Amino acid sequence: MSLDGWMSGFADESMDILESALSASKSNTLRVVVGVAAIVAPILHSITDAMEWYQHGFSQAQLWLNYVAFLPMPWLLLGIYAVCDEDLGVTALVGALLYGIAFTYFAHTTLYALASHAPTYEALWQQLGSTYTVHGAFMVVGGLLFTWAALRAGELPKPAVLLFGTGLLVNLVLALVPAPDILQTAGTVIRNAGLVGMGYAILVDSDRGVA
Repeated sequence: MSLDGWMSGFADESMDILESALSASKSNTLRVVVGVAAIVAPILHSITDAMEWYQHGFSQAQLWLNYVAFLPMPWLLLGIYAVCDEDLGVTALVGALLYGIAFTYFAHTTLYALASHAPTYEALWQQLGSTYTVHGAFMVVGGLLFTWAALRAGELPKPAVLLFGTGLLVNLVLALVPAPDILQTAGTVIRNAGLVGMGYAILVDSDRGVA
């Protein structure tokens, strides 16, 4: 092989290595962002639920914190889907989209509660009516589709995925039968714990990638 040919081959190989390294770096950055968001947002959401229960209703501070928690929520399952290299399949993608639509609306309802000075969740629900219920159904159906696909794929830790799905089922059952609000909050805590578990697993994988 001539010197020019060797130099050209070396340059091409170097570019391939560089492009691969940059791609891996971008992928790892996405994993970190998604992992942190999947931990922080659900924890903050549960804190605002605890504040609402302790205060026996809404407050401005609690609602603003709730809004901050809800901002990443529409993208969480989509982010988890993305970092799993689409191994979760189309069912998970559809579920993530439905879940994201629901939480886009829920973030809007928090701003609505601030503007209307709704004192409690019950009062807010009465003002919003069936639209809120429909988006609640989107959340449950989308979340359960994602859960089913994730369990089949085995890409995410099974205990975390099961917690997420269990929380959704608890939310569904308690929405259909008369029950104290604290029990509905318990379902949300279980669901959020599942998201935190998935986020932690994604972060651990990103640390291994760096190492």
